[in-house]
Amino acid sequence: MSYIQLLTKIKNASALHKETVRFPYSKLNEAVLTVLSTSEFIDSFEKKGKNPKKFFDIQLKYKNGQPAIQDVKFVSTPSRRLYVKKDEIRPIRQGYGTSVVSTSQGIMTGKESRTKKIGGQILFNIW
Repeated sequence: MSYIQLLTKIKNASALHKETVRFPYSKLNEAVLTVLSTSEFIDSFEKKGKNPKKFFDIQLKYKNGQPAIQDVKFVSTPSRRLYVKKDEIRPIRQGYGTSVVSTSQGIMTGKESRTKKIGGQILFNIW
């Protein structure tokens, strides 16, 4: 399952004030969850199960009773991919949001890719 389905499921579960979400394992989803965890949009995640039924248990995060994830905007889709240079990566929502970029060195935030001076494919913006 794709990272788009993962983020939609997390966003919908947060809106319903659920504690945890379970989602099938993939390496791409693990990289996206690592970025979300370090950016403090989710509390934590844990890989469970054995092949071929591995899955993630994702602990959702709330700030003052409100979900940490307010909205997600998918920039690149499978039918329309958007690649940017390092200089074209801009702050999201005056610095309150984060862009997630797939680069040659892995998936990272827009801020990290600017400091490492590498561009890539913008996957989504989250705030």
